[in-house]
Order: sequence, then structure tokens, then C-alpha cells
Amino acid sequence: MMAADIKFNSALTPCDPYYKPVLIIGQLRHLNLLKFSNVSSKLEARVDETTFKNAIACLHPSPTDKCSLYLDCATVAAVPLKSSRHNTPSRAHAITRLVRTHIMHANEENVVIVCDRSDLFASACAVARAFPLYSRKTCSGAQGKVESYSQDEVMEKEDDGNANVNPVINVEFIVIETDGQVCEEELQSTDIACIEEAARGIRLAARIVDMPCNEMNVSHFVKEAELIAKELCINHTIIRGEELRERGFGGIYGVGKAAAVPPALVVLSYEPKGAQDTIAFVGKGIVYDTGGLSIKGKTAMPGMKRDCGGAAAILGAFYAAVKCGFTENLHAVFCMAENAVGPNATRPDDVHTLYSGRTVEINNTDAEGRLVLSDGVSFARKDLKANIILDMATLTGAQGIATGKLHGAILTNSEEWETKALEAGRKSGDLLAPIIYLPELHFAEFASAIADMKNSVADRNNAQPSCAGLFVGAHLGFDYPGVWMHVDMATPVASGERATGYGVALLLTLFGNYTKCSMLQSIAPNEAEPPTKRVCRDYTTKIKQSLQ
Repeated sequence: MMAADIKFNSALTPCDPYYKPVLIIGQLRHLNLLKFSNVSSKLEARVDETTFKNAIACLHPSPTDKCSLYLDCATVAAVPLKSSRHNTPSRAHAITRLVRTHIMHANEENVVIVCDRSDLFASACAVARAFPLYSRKTCSGAQGKVESYSQDEVMEKEDDGNANVNPVINVEFIVIETDGQVCEEELQSTDIACIEEAARGIRLAARIVDMPCNEMNVSHFVKEAELIAKELCINHTIIRGEELRERGFGGIYGVGKAAAVPPALVVLSYEPKGAQDTIAFVGKGIVYDTGGLSIKGKTAMPGMKRDCGGAAAILGAFYAAVKCGFTENLHAVFCMAENAVGPNATRPDDVHTLYSGRTVEINNTDAEGRLVLSDGVSFARKDLKANIILDMATLTGAQGIATGKLHGAILTNSEEWETKALEAGRKSGDLLAPIIYLPELHFAEFASAIADMKNSVADRNNAQPSCAGLFVGAHLGFDYPGVWMHVDMATPVASGERATGYGVALLLTLFGNYTKCSMLQSIAPNEAEPPTKRVCRDYTTKIKQSLQ
């Protein structure tokens, strides 16, 4: 099946579900608020009010449930009833699963989301995740010939005038206001534009992650970044191959020097007038990870095309943030390499000097992501003068053990920004969970007798995700006066065998107040009171009350 074209509409459009199937999704409490008149334009050609009301009454989500309204062409579905404090109120993951499961693969279909206004952005992003762009499945041509297209080839066909190559998914919303009333107004064009750019960023990131290394090597990824730079009319810098070694990027060069395609550091820079802050997104772009000479086993290596998930998310988020009117200096730093095996491969026991100037004894060539990221964050501090640096990476398998399959791990030197990031995860659907930041106790894991540090821990049972992040932080400098955030998203980068585009919605929400987009501003975390201060304040209040 070819990739679908997603069209976000500002209001419900009339259709006959027999020809254009309809899937209505919402929380049960929201579905019960609907009048048939709210959805009649989508259903009345085949469904009457009694059937609609009876279907709603039959829904008993556990965790989800659905009821057919007309054959399989019109369906209403309910997301889980409960949402704990570590979940997203939008139930984004359930929305994605329901859409994937119940879509009919017709030429044109409709997905109607019933939700609170605060969940609109996350719900839209959830639908976008259900429709990956990349496929090499074959399909029969007009002459019975078997054909196969990548997404780039599909786009070329569209440019050549072959319209309607892909099925169309109309995504529409019924917004429930805080007073429980159904909003009768159309969504603003600016909101639709924001959702469209976020969806494009998510699907771009997912496409890059889904593509195998023979189609998405370092050169291909560099081209993707160049295309985004050209579209946004911004400056970009590319440092490749031997120039990396000459300029001191020992981490990126050391990891990628054995590959047939040379490694690269790519920087996209957006610098609007009047900017006060400088934010740098740094992404791990390992297009394939064999493990190097510390080679992975036959069951551990498949799927390592996804090791560029951090850089892919950074590219998608950077694109969408600029499109949404980012108001501060924003840089995207991509640390790209293929961790290959060959005559020039880095050996265990080698010592590399990274861009920070610090030396690293290699004791595990399969701990390569932290090496390329360390060069990236050092560059962001020394050359870009960034006062907020966020790196994102599929860094450790231990992340999934620590925070699970759906939650990325957040490690940061700022308690305030940790709180903001957790809230942004819940608001966006790209969930996060905190891991401990304790350099004074954990960094000793990297002690080396001959260099400033080793690249892998002595004790793999001692907070691996935290230690791996601290290695990156050490090259930024634990004395760094700005804000540093490290997001390990090794597990949520994919669901099953498909990429999720994780990270794009998270970054757009986290930095929503740095954009001109009213929708992102409305869900962006406000200046948060750190949890420890809040606990102390509440405790003090209780003591005062007990003494009265």
C-alpha cells in the first residue's frame, strides 16, 4: 500500500461513509456529549440518530472499544477511560492504534477526533504517526508489472502530474470546551497550519528512521538536511571526512572512519532578528550500528537502522519549529556516522581526543553514540554559544528497562527544565520519565588509568542510562552555566517494526513559548516550580497548620 496523504480540515466536511469511510474516536465522556447533529454531515447518508446513540451506549472501553455504525464503513471507537499521571491525557497511543487497526485503505477516508482543546495537538500528532511514508512493498502496475516506490519516488510522480497516487485521509476535530459544550466554531487556519507542519515533521523523522542504510546512509541524510535548509532559506554547515579529524572532532571521526561513506557534522542555523536566547538541538545520527569491532550478535543487529532516530527527530522538529515562527536563535546539530567494521575501524584500547579536548580510552566500540554526541554538544557550547542545549539519541538499550517502551528518559542539570520536559511529554504524547542526575557519584564509572575517561561503564548494573548521558555531559562540562537536557529515546523511537517519529511533537511543545504559534503556546509548559521546592512548601504549610 502506498503512503497516505493526510489532510487536516478546519471543520467537518459532508461525506457518504459507503464511499468515504468514517472513523470517530474519542473518550467515552466526550462521545456522550455529542448530539447527532454534531456528526450528521459525516453519517446521515447511512446512519440515523437512533443507531448512533445506541452505538455510543454499547461502548465499554477495556482498554478500548469500538462499535460499527454501518458495515465496516462507519465506526465509533472509545479510547481508555483512565489516564494516570504518567500518561498523556490525550490517550495518544490508543488513538494511533485505533487508526491503524480500523482504517479501511479506501481511496479517501475520514478520521474524526473528539477531544478537549488542550489535547487537540497531541491527538493530531497521534493520527500522523499511524501513516508511515516509507515502503518498499511491491504493487501491481497497470500492465500487471510489479513496481516498488520509495516516498521520494512517489513525490517525484506527484510532481510529474500523476495526482492521487496516495489515498487521502481527512482528519477533522470536534472540540469539547472546558464547560462541556461542543465548540461550534471552525479551527483557525493558523492552528491547522501548525498541525500540518508538526505532522510533516513527524512523518519526515519516521521515514528517515524506517529507511535501511543502503537508502539512508550518511550522504543521503546530509541531502535530507540540505533539502530542509533550502526550503527554509537558512544557512547550513557541513564538515565531512578528514576535515573532521583535522578540526578535532575525534568522536564523530573515530566512529565513522571505517565506513565506505565518510562521517559528517551538519549544522542548520536559524537566527531571526531580535533573538535573545540561543538554543541548540543535537542529534545522534548513526545511520547503522554494527557495534564496530565490539560487534553485535545476529539477533541484536537487525533494527540498527533506527540508531539515527535522535537526529531524525531533531530534523523534523527543527523544520516544524522554524515553520511555526521560532523567535530565538535555533541550531540543529547532526552527528552522522556509520559504525562499521573494516581495516580502519576503531579498536578497543584506542585513545581518541574529542572536540572538548578531553581524551577517551575506548573499551567498547558499541558505545559509539555518546562519542558523536559529545562532539556535538561541545560544538554547540564553544562555537554556537548556546545557552540551552538539548541532545536526543537512541543511546542505550537500558533506557527501555529504566523507563519502558513508551517513555523516553530525560537527564538534565536543571530541575526546572526537567519539570517542563515531563509536562511537555504529557501534553504532546511523546512521554518522558526522569532519570537521576548524579555526576558526583556516577561519573567514576568511566575512570581510566591512561586517559581522562573510558567510553563505557565499569558496572553495567549501575544506572546505565544516567551514566551514558553523563558521559555526554562531561564533554559539555559539568560547570556549563546554561541548561542541558539529554533525551534517551532508544525504545519509543519505534513501535513494532515501524518508526514513530518520537521527539518532534515533544520538542515543539517544550519550546512552544519560543514560537509565534498560538496553539503551541497554549500547551507549552509555563515557568514551573521544581517538585522539591513544592514538596518543601507543602510540608512547611502542613507544619504551620498543625501548630495553629
